[in-house]
Amino acid sequence: MSEAAVEATRDAALVLELQGVSHSYHARRANFERGLHRVLDDVSLRIHRGETLGILGRNGAGKTTLLRLLAGVLAPRAGTVWRRPGASCSLLTLGLGFQPHLSGRDNALLSAMLQGATRRQAQACLEEIREFSELGPSFEEPVATYSAGMRSRLGFSTAIMTRVDILLIDEILSVGDAAFRKKARSLMEDRLTGEQTVVLVSHQEDQVASLCDTAAWIDAGRIRAHGAVDDVLAAYGAA
Repeated sequence: MSEAAVEATRDAALVLELQGVSHSYHARRANFERGLHRVLDDVSLRIHRGETLGILGRNGAGKTTLLRLLAGVLAPRAGTVWRRPGASCSLLTLGLGFQPHLSGRDNALLSAMLQGATRRQAQACLEEIREFSELGPSFEEPVATYSAGMRSRLGFSTAIMTRVDILLIDEILSVGDAAFRKKARSLMEDRLTGEQTVVLVSHQEDQVASLCDTAAWIDAGRIRAHGAVDDVLAAYGAA
């Protein structure tokens, strides 16, 4: 079947899809030989417009790798990753994507443009980003001077204010002071009533339960459960 024919058969609401995706990294073993460490193993997943999918799993289960594959930061060693043509996407994870020598303002401008905004649209968002991020004068300072919490506030504010189609969030809602986390969560809840599509990695089961309408549990690179949040949380908790 041609690529055009495959595209025509896809569900109109589908925005992201993984088909049989596997991924490995080169790792140095105890005996100093290099070998492949498999992080994801034959993962298939479909994400629809307006869906909020929570990803659960222990450290090292493959959650962050999955997000980077969905964002196109990594290419899978096997299988395919598809994103609806024209859909803007932002990966929010600490330390990814910012130019440390540029100011928060300049990074916000570049990030917004990389997410599909024109320069004029990106510039129009900057004051909203500055205000929501609560960075104050630091917004004009190099990101290299920022703490982890400040970088997370800048990243979240830029993505949420430029209104990308797909948000991929890697634990970033768990970073920063309590007041900002509460504000970010409240805004997320408002956005989730619309057509915003979100994939959220979190270790906080209550966060997944309150924000997500579907969930997936990844263990040792494989999806062990996927579906209704309550069912997946029950399976994850019983493991």
